[in-house]
Amino acid sequence: MSRAKGFASRAIHHGYEPRDNEGALTPPLHLTSTFVFETAEAGGELFAGERSGHVYSRISNPTLDLLEQRIAELEGAEAGLALSSGMGAITSTLWTLVGPGDEIIVDKTLYGCTFAFMRHGLSRFGVKISHVDMTDPENLRAAISETTRVVYFETPANPNMRLVDIARIADIAHEAGATVVVDNTYATPYLTRPIEMGADIVLHSATKYLGGHGDVVAGLVVGNCEQIGEIRLVGMKDMTGAVMAPFNALLILRGLKTLALRMDRHCATAQRVAEWLETHPAVCKVHFPGLESFEQHELAERQMDQPGGMIAFELEGGLQAGREMMNALLMIQRAVSLGDAETLIQHPASMTHSTYTPEERAEHGISDGLVRLSVGLEDLNDILDDLNQAMPSKPVAAAA
Repeated sequence: MSRAKGFASRAIHHGYEPRDNEGALTPPLHLTSTFVFETAEAGGELFAGERSGHVYSRISNPTLDLLEQRIAELEGAEAGLALSSGMGAITSTLWTLVGPGDEIIVDKTLYGCTFAFMRHGLSRFGVKISHVDMTDPENLRAAISETTRVVYFETPANPNMRLVDIARIADIAHEAGATVVVDNTYATPYLTRPIEMGADIVLHSATKYLGGHGDVVAGLVVGNCEQIGEIRLVGMKDMTGAVMAPFNALLILRGLKTLALRMDRHCATAQRVAEWLETHPAVCKVHFPGLESFEQHELAERQMDQPGGMIAFELEGGLQAGREMMNALLMIQRAVSLGDAETLIQHPASMTHSTYTPEERAEHGISDGLVRLSVGLEDLNDILDDLNQAMPSKPVAAAA
């Protein structure tokens, strides 16, 4: 029996054979809206699901199909689905899984647009949204009920880096018959594979590390064949229309080829940056899974192959100090998104998580002074030099 191929090899080769495509090393781009049927009978069989093939690119497309196979392979899932954005992946999945009277239990910390969709979208249609601190799995056990259909969380969480024990949460959720959905955007399948730990569905904003170059907006979902088929035909086709363009699929396929190399560099540099931040007198707290001071460091070592490229930190002077520091940066860019070659910095309370009220941010662990840093691929010393020159020379007094 031959040895299974490694992650990087599968990210480059899985699902594609150049000899079947006139020797083209790069997979062809299928720019077509519709597909021709050999006969009327063949078309009827395709629509009835009695024959495999493509009908219309709002449902499937050969370029998207290759991406879907490849991300499923990397995540250890049966099937994948490509969508137009990370939010398209989230909304298509949840519109498929729940209906009026159902409950979704979510962790206390969520990406701002996910939070808004849950609280201000689904809840308007009779879906109950309950927030539970899943850093202690027993909180889920106490909260789960017969109406709970989905348990949803991010790990690490955006923006404060909280971790959730995937295996323990999955065990509790499955005892109650609930489906476990994990947003794996921060970690990517290179660092964490939630399906292997018991999750049912994993989703990504592929805009981030999977694309890796800041030039595409895309989303991906993986799960078993039945679940993904239902999300394709209900959540994507009928409910949202969140269809990925074939050219975007090609860009994500390109990004996957270098994912392992890029993540190694992101993680190694982020570790050094986090260690430097922890020693700076103007910094009062650093949230990074690779630090021994990180409250969930043991879980990070058990659940993540490396600590990732995202850092959250707080300055002694709070929000004003953070703004002044960000405005003084010369190379590091002030921008939302993450996982790009460029190092990006942003202020969650006024940017990505501004959909929370101040009271909700306080309740959900997002302080006004929190700064989020996506460590890029530049030279380590250049990143540190830029941070150093922008930092307050001494801790700034917090406003009264």
